Amino acid sequence: MIPLQLIAQAQHRIRGLVHRTPLVKSKAVSERLGVPTWLKLEFLQKTGSFKSRGAFNKLLTLTAEERARGVVAVSGGNHGQAVAYVGTQLGIATTICMPETTPRNYLDATRGYGANVVLLPNIREAFAEVHRQKDAGKVMVHPFDDPVLAAGQGTIGLEILEDLPDATHVYASIGGGGLVVGIAAAVKAIKPAIEVVGVETHGADAMAQALAAGKIVELPAITSIAKTLGAPAVSEFTLNGVRELVREVTVVDDAEAVAALTFVLERCKYLIEPAAGCVLAAAERHRERFKPRDKLVLVLCGGNVAVEELCGWRQRFGM
Repeated sequence: MIPLQLIAQAQHRIRGLVHRTPLVKSKAVSERLGVPTWLKLEFLQKTGSFKSRGAFNKLLTLTAEERARGVVAVSGGNHGQAVAYVGTQLGIATTICMPETTPRNYLDATRGYGANVVLLPNIREAFAEVHRQKDAGKVMVHPFDDPVLAAGQGTIGLEILEDLPDATHVYASIGGGGLVVGIAAAVKAIKPAIEVVGVETHGADAMAQALAAGKIVELPAITSIAKTLGAPAVSEFTLNGVRELVREVTVVDDAEAVAALTFVLERCKYLIEPAAGCVLAAAERHRERFKPRDKLVLVLCGGNVAVEELCGWRQRFGM
């Protein structure tokens, strides 16, 4: 799907522009899962999520003429922040189309990074507006349907195996699928036996539904609180990548994701999003299948969450 060489080139291209995030062994999570577990702290990445990797890799490959036209992107939060930040760093004008339900902290941050934010009634109409602006001349930076972008996300996989060569399992979230496909392409090219598990939440499970249907399925609405996983549909590129490289896709409830992120906050002192908490929730479901020799890696993809959101979720789920 994505040649290892393309991911290695991305790693060289973005080195020094993004953080090489820590991979830390967690005693608390290891005890919870009954197997040695490491956390890839990608929420410490620039702009608070992994998205800066792909955005830098993509925008650095644009021609001077493309840069001059400016770029446009659609986002539920993290992709928009990353494109806005990278655009400012590279002197490229950015327009980010976002649904009106986007939390205030995401809007403030995206504008703070220098983007022109256009609000639309929902994510579907935000995608439509991006295509209109693309037709008018801007360069579209798709959140996941792009091998160059996914290669940037795949640099996470290279870092994981550099730090933990004997890792046996990697759990990563799925929004549109660029993250999990990029990571899987990297780690399985180096270590074919490693198992990659993708994770979604109910109400933002476009990949699981596409796999079940054998074709792309468009969700009528995103009802999960994990808005950063809220792609209305995956793409042929990411669907085929998951079929080829990912062992399975596990879908968890919002309540499980919030319980997991609460555990991580209280025991590990990391504040993460539901889109990151869901990977711990999925690994907990698989606890009985792990063997003592296994070594798990949970990719904590983002930490852009407002305190009022967290309090609201805990109240909603009776925690």
